[in-house]
Amino acid sequence: MSDDRVISFIQPSRNNLKYLQWSYNSIRKNLDEGHEICWADDFSDDGTWEWMQEIAEKDKNVKIHRNEGPTRLGHTILYDTLVDMATNDIIMIYHADMYACPYMDLEVLRKLTRGSVVSATRIEPPLHPDGPEKILKDFGIEPEEFNEKELLEFVEGDLEHSDEKYTQGIFAPWAMYKDDFLAIGGHDPLYAPQSKEDSDIFNRFQLAGYETIQTWQGFVYHMTCRGSRFKDGAMRNPAGQVFMKGRESSEWLAQNLKSTRNFIRKWGHMVKHDAYLKPIVPPKYDVGFVVDNCDMGMLKELEPWCSDMYGDWVGHKGFGVNNYIDEEQPNTKFRLSNKLHSHHIKPINDVVISFDAQKLTPQNFQIIVNISEMIKDSGDLGEMEYDIFKFNIKSLKTYEKELIVCES
Repeated sequence: MSDDRVISFIQPSRNNLKYLQWSYNSIRKNLDEGHEICWADDFSDDGTWEWMQEIAEKDKNVKIHRNEGPTRLGHTILYDTLVDMATNDIIMIYHADMYACPYMDLEVLRKLTRGSVVSATRIEPPLHPDGPEKILKDFGIEPEEFNEKELLEFVEGDLEHSDEKYTQGIFAPWAMYKDDFLAIGGHDPLYAPQSKEDSDIFNRFQLAGYETIQTWQGFVYHMTCRGSRFKDGAMRNPAGQVFMKGRESSEWLAQNLKSTRNFIRKWGHMVKHDAYLKPIVPPKYDVGFVVDNCDMGMLKELEPWCSDMYGDWVGHKGFGVNNYIDEEQPNTKFRLSNKLHSHHIKPINDVVISFDAQKLTPQNFQIIVNISEMIKDSGDLGEMEYDIFKFNIKSLKTYEKELIVCES
């Protein structure tokens, strides 16, 4: 089996030197030597940049870039920086903690055409919940204890007769033609430095009509989230069972909350996908909330879920919504001052939903969480009531396809 196409591997890294070294060695040992590797050092202080420079001197198919700081840019930005640097027609978004199994490249290229995105299958130690799109099997949780021999025997033996060849879904590592990536504008910097940038671009792939393919013939071993998400990495207990030590860092938790709120503002729903991680993209409607008795705490909960919000803003002198804007505006590129209005202004949104914020419960808040599907299922124009909510549906126009291209 051969393929004369070559890949540009896109690998940002921040303080992940030992994983990046382990990953690089696997690419050069197990894959076609003609592949390009594009690295970005995100202001590391563990010697990553110095090592990258040494490798680039010896390996002419390595391109390097450094964020000089003093703050991190994150992979949302650096992925696209490296794609711009890539000289091949095909790119692969590839994590710094992934080991490339033999022939992974050829199996991905076997299915890759223009207008498609192809993911290799991840084999992971049991550090995250299982799912049908991956294989949980422990071949080590650190490069120092990695059992390469057993992994390769597993890939070449136990998986050789697998009935599963291809499913629909997308996750890293994923490959596509560079011009397809550029056609939709790459990643949205709204999510910088990280979190939800992948879910956003996957939605846009889906809406653009790109075919999403997972090959079960090409594999990577993934150490899982060895960046800032897990502050202390993984450990084994005395019985040899693996677990994440320290769980998520406070930095990652804060950024994930910020990115989740921005994802909802943009799409009108939470991240959705099927069991194999194929994106599900509900319709995006122009929704206005008319809210009585809305204090600042409830405003924070409700604001991301609508295009516009009209309220009496209880608990502050005058138009106290400005207190919320001052606090929240640094976390988003959406102009909150254009979104939050006095209850004296008449709503002009396609769908207007009126309710009393003091009557919201965790149960009926789920109606807001699933508002896109609810409006779609109703399918009717006019007024209706459901639970505490009064709906006035003037138009069922949807706007999700306007989000395909990111004007970054």
